[in-house]
Amino acid sequence: MSAVTQTPPRTSSGAAPLPRIDGPRPTTGIPFARLALVELRKQVDTRAGRWLLLTIGLVVAGIVTIMLFVGGGAHGYEGYFGATALPLMLLVPVVGILAATAEWSQRTGLTTFALEPRRDRVVLAKVVASLVAAAACLVAALALAALASLVAVQVRGADSAWSLSAGMLWGVALVLALSLAQGVGFGLSLLNTPAAIVGYLVLPTVWSIVTGLVEQMRTVGQWLDIGAATEPLLEGAAVSARDWAQIGTSSLLWVVLPLAIGLWRVRRSEVK
Repeated sequence: MSAVTQTPPRTSSGAAPLPRIDGPRPTTGIPFARLALVELRKQVDTRAGRWLLLTIGLVVAGIVTIMLFVGGGAHGYEGYFGATALPLMLLVPVVGILAATAEWSQRTGLTTFALEPRRDRVVLAKVVASLVAAAACLVAALALAALASLVAVQVRGADSAWSLSAGMLWGVALVLALSLAQGVGFGLSLLNTPAAIVGYLVLPTVWSIVTGLVEQMRTVGQWLDIGAATEPLLEGAAVSARDWAQIGTSSLLWVVLPLAIGLWRVRRSEVK
């Protein structure tokens, strides 16, 4: 009796079919919390992201060191908190831009949208991850300010007050959230890392300069300049109804509009 060897059937292209994977099939999509966690990890789990965070840390350390030697270091906890929060608000959104453009700049789009084809959920996960990053930045700014104030008191012998107004705390938190959402919006709108970084850093600044120099546009600038509109929040001053209206209108232009354009582009862009 001779043994008979059975050859697996061939496909129309002549290649052998892939073996069947045993086990239960998934019946639900990827949990949204996992998507948000992955997007949050993208902001720090790349070489560019890590170097950017290191640069931000060095900038903050340099500013705090200078403050310790100016005026005897007696700037108070609120002063150190403002000094640590400002560079975070300017530079941390760039990390959000890197995460927003990862699918197109790092060629990970096929992987991302194959695992989660519902692109709206991916965009929402990026926004949620940016808000979580903003909260982490706020905690880091509070901790660094406390450390700097402690060094000023113990090493420099400064008479440093430990007070921090609730208005300034919530104002910085809101500006951090808006800045990170703005960075993600520019990244999603342009889908190109260098262009998004330049656009995020240059366009609002140019707009502020133009509206400040051209007298006919100063009134418009008060309502559409997000930098000027959010100044009362950073100062911890009382925010009037007019101030909130200006914050809302400028946020619609510089935060909500880029996010909406980014969602439209992501849903319609070809993934290669």
